[in-house]
Amino acid sequence: MEPLVAELKQKIEDTLCPFGFEVYPFQVAWYNALLPPAFHLPLPGPTLAFLVLSTPAMFDRALKPFLQSHHLQPLTDPVDQCVAYHLGRVRESLPELQIEVIADYEVHPNRRPKILAQTAAHVAGAAYYYQRQDVESDPWGTQHIAGVCIHPRFGGWFAIRGVVLLRGTEVPNLPPTKPVDCVPTRADRISLLERFNFHWRDWTYRDAVTPQERYSEEQKAYFSTPPAQRLALLGLLQPSEEPSSPSQELHITTLLSKKPQNPRRGWLSPTVSPPISPGP
Repeated sequence: MEPLVAELKQKIEDTLCPFGFEVYPFQVAWYNALLPPAFHLPLPGPTLAFLVLSTPAMFDRALKPFLQSHHLQPLTDPVDQCVAYHLGRVRESLPELQIEVIADYEVHPNRRPKILAQTAAHVAGAAYYYQRQDVESDPWGTQHIAGVCIHPRFGGWFAIRGVVLLRGTEVPNLPPTKPVDCVPTRADRISLLERFNFHWRDWTYRDAVTPQERYSEEQKAYFSTPPAQRLALLGLLQPSEEPSSPSQELHITTLLSKKPQNPRRGWLSPTVSPPISPGP
């Protein structure tokens, strides 16, 4: 790895990795080469970027302390706010650089995504983006089949959180990185894509490879809860707000009452998913 890339990667990792994130460098040209011009990042090809994902440990290492802090005002989406806070710390840690952060959910005014997160994860070597085109003579006919990223160590138990672009920092000699093809057979790829598209509620697509760590039961409960009910689940509704259903009266009390247990890993989920998403 280029010395400059290694140095910047280490600084970003020092900021993010203790909180359950992982960081992978890539070149803008690698990303743009896989996409039509409408989705290109408008930067010189050698521009350095970093893909950021969250592991299962992020829930305890980042989200719980964030909820216990005073950063959540006004209340909107706790996970997005937590991730934005930590990505903002990257900018603060490198004040000499022109840094742009693009979260995985950001869109242009025409609703086109600012970043195709799964493509970025693939070119950065973070996770393999399995798509219909990766299945020879696929069996799905006219059905729409969404693709999914699989991490070589966490399977589907992770989430792509965004991209850090270093405007003006160019590394023309950065060697391309290939993701690990951890689901190499046609039969296993068919099983993965069918589980993801048609049976995502049972979580099994995430075990396409044996993961080093899965989401805790707390995390499963959180991400299985509709977004509109998650603040109630966490016990974070304002006094004037009342739960709209009995399920909202349940709280994950450990999120606010227990100190983080500092597990080794955290969680990650695909950005591109079926019409109804199982959550990160």
